[in-house]
Amino acid sequence: MTLQPYACDPTQSRGRLFPEPAAPTRTEFARDRDRIVHSTAFRRLVYKTQVFLNHEGDLFRTRLTHSLEVAQLGRSIARTLRLNEDLVEAIALAHDLGHTPFGHAGQDALNACMTDHGGFEHNLQSLRVVDDLEERYPQYNGLNLSFETREGILKHCSRANAKRLEAVEPSGVAERFLQNSKLRSPSLEAQLCNLADNIAYNAHDIDDGVRSGLLSLHQLSDCRLFETYRLETLSQYPQLTGRRLLFEAIRRMLSAQVYDVIDATTKNIQQASPKSISDVRTANPWVAFSEPMHAQSAELNRFLLANLYRHPQVMDTTERAKNIVVELFNAYCNDPAQFQFDEKTATVSLHRTVSDYIAGMTDRFAAREHERLTGQKVFITS
Repeated sequence: MTLQPYACDPTQSRGRLFPEPAAPTRTEFARDRDRIVHSTAFRRLVYKTQVFLNHEGDLFRTRLTHSLEVAQLGRSIARTLRLNEDLVEAIALAHDLGHTPFGHAGQDALNACMTDHGGFEHNLQSLRVVDDLEERYPQYNGLNLSFETREGILKHCSRANAKRLEAVEPSGVAERFLQNSKLRSPSLEAQLCNLADNIAYNAHDIDDGVRSGLLSLHQLSDCRLFETYRLETLSQYPQLTGRRLLFEAIRRMLSAQVYDVIDATTKNIQQASPKSISDVRTANPWVAFSEPMHAQSAELNRFLLANLYRHPQVMDTTERAKNIVVELFNAYCNDPAQFQFDEKTATVSLHRTVSDYIAGMTDRFAAREHERLTGQKVFITS
């Protein structure tokens, strides 16, 4: 497939932090994807929470299955738009590598623990994983990914952290987050992954919410985006019920969102008439929903926040998960020997090292460590 002139061309990559000879059979972005798939952090995603904790059911999404779904959606859209599929897949598979155990509950708790020590951002942690924390190669720490993949991984970044990154890597992946920068957007491939992430988690959170019994099809009738395709499904299959009805409505909803992104983005690009990747980076984002679809997607986000993420059962689990993270953090900081911290060889502070250690845990390992250190069995993890 011939790429668009404003797509990321692997032969024109801005390169790696540590230069390497080109691979004989793979592009730079395909090579990034392969390194991510073989990383330790990627394997851990199978036991990290999306919404429901890993022990709560075998069929609920995890960070790994979520990342695979984002990659599938992203590649499908990229192929139609003639963007770089390998880059989209690499970013999608790596975008959650820095997520803590217990999902956003773990992230919020760890950020609170790190308030006086630089805070915690899971996007920044994902970059930290691929730049520093993976230990696979003799020449350097991290995976030594290309600039374009690293740029896409850093979806959000505070100004304070952007300044720290920029000091180490001038005109690097954090430049666009600084006020004096002319750069406003990452590559279209990175923009696409951002939106595919939103599409994927809305769809599978509906599925998992209904599967768990915390959401019902009756409740979902309040969401125009879902209800439109449930009614469309029933008009074609009047006798359809249960999971088949749910699956088909979600499938149609996903397809509609994908086609909407393709159409809206194509129009934005045609209007802007970009000639190169530099035109992309100095403009506002072009990968987007149409206004009607954006409004319906936002409505679905609000529905899920009110009815699923803040459901009393989820909130109870969330609070217990936060307590585990806080108590682990305090235990390790008070007694670093509990996780084999060596002050002489450490490259960062004790608090950041503890943060890295906890962020890398799976749900069940965190729960077991907490039980070992406190004697409390908060979750049944067997």
